[in-house]
Amino acid sequence: MKGEGEMGYTGKKFDVIVIGGGVMGSATAYSVAKRGHTTLLLEQFDFLHHRGSSHGESRTIRASYSKSFYSQMVVEAAQLWEQAESEAGYKVYHKTPQFDMGPSDSKSLRCAIANCESSSMTCRVLDHAQVSDHFSGNIRVPEDWIGVLTELGGVIKPTKAVSMFQTLALRNGAVLMDNMEVINICKKDDDDGGVVVYTSNGDKFCGKKCVVTVGAWMQKLVKTVSGLSLPIQPRETYICYWKIKEGHHGDFTIEGGFPTFSSYGEPHVFGTPALEFPGLIKIGVHEGNTCDPDKRTWGPPVSFEPMKRWIEERFSGLIESTAPAVIQSCMYSMTPDEDFVIDFLGGELGTDVAIAGGFSGHGFKMAPLVGRILADMTLHGEANGVDLHHFNLARFEGNSNI
Repeated sequence: MKGEGEMGYTGKKFDVIVIGGGVMGSATAYSVAKRGHTTLLLEQFDFLHHRGSSHGESRTIRASYSKSFYSQMVVEAAQLWEQAESEAGYKVYHKTPQFDMGPSDSKSLRCAIANCESSSMTCRVLDHAQVSDHFSGNIRVPEDWIGVLTELGGVIKPTKAVSMFQTLALRNGAVLMDNMEVINICKKDDDDGGVVVYTSNGDKFCGKKCVVTVGAWMQKLVKTVSGLSLPIQPRETYICYWKIKEGHHGDFTIEGGFPTFSSYGEPHVFGTPALEFPGLIKIGVHEGNTCDPDKRTWGPPVSFEPMKRWIEERFSGLIESTAPAVIQSCMYSMTPDEDFVIDFLGGELGTDVAIAGGFSGHGFKMAPLVGRILADMTLHGEANGVDLHHFNLARFEGNSNI
């Protein structure tokens, strides 16, 4: 990648500098540039790399949340996905229903049902016999479980989605630069204000405002920049694809009416229909091992036994449960309450730097909305239509590290 001087950006002051070229940063760069503001997107690795949380072939979109504010956010996010698709001219969002299952006395599942109903979203609650009937015996749950079908669901193609937002940002005049590791952000000490962003290769860029969306590296960079130790813990997690038995491939596809799905309780299982790999279905567990994002093991989990038992019990023997056919490594950035962090950094940098992270394994679906929120915050000082107090830094003030 060429240096700043060679690229012709010496002395140029951008309206907004976005640090982190994953889905959140790319969606933010697109949203800012679309409004006619000069935008710079910096990524520490190659664009579309596989070291963070924005790569791969599928992510779930669902509105069935136990916290009502997320359900409302997903409705807007789904509209923004379709809007971006329309501008790009191709699809990244493949619609199919969402199916949640779990014990009938699960408080979280009951809250999810109530939130869907209060938001006037199509929602159908099934007992164990109705679940079997609806899915022609392909999904079975215990007698004391229920299933919940909601209309708003689907699969998003992540790498393609990141590429889409970067393409749209470029079309709207943004500057995109990869292999630019940011090592510091400082207040600009002149009458113009703003910030200076420094990279490890000696380049520096000036911006009126800055957005930090660096995923699993959030804790490290924010500590360097501000001294704050955010309670955002990187975790390495694993995505598994399991072989569908011969003669049943069509039953587990979107075209065959198969849903994205989630199972409440232990293990907390999630999955998507067969799509990216013919004859394979994605099934994973919402968990991960604490790690340093720069020193990952890249190895598989110690045991697949809980997942294997779950597959055997739920899919009527139609999925080969001996071992996964494909294993992929990914990253979570977890907060203690599994709610996002979206706020101004404060301190010396005040409202000149906004941060967004800690998406805790369920943020990808929100990317175009998060991009819109961060554009609002940097350009107008606040976000419209979303109550951000759920995501502020103040909730961690009891933590001695912040």
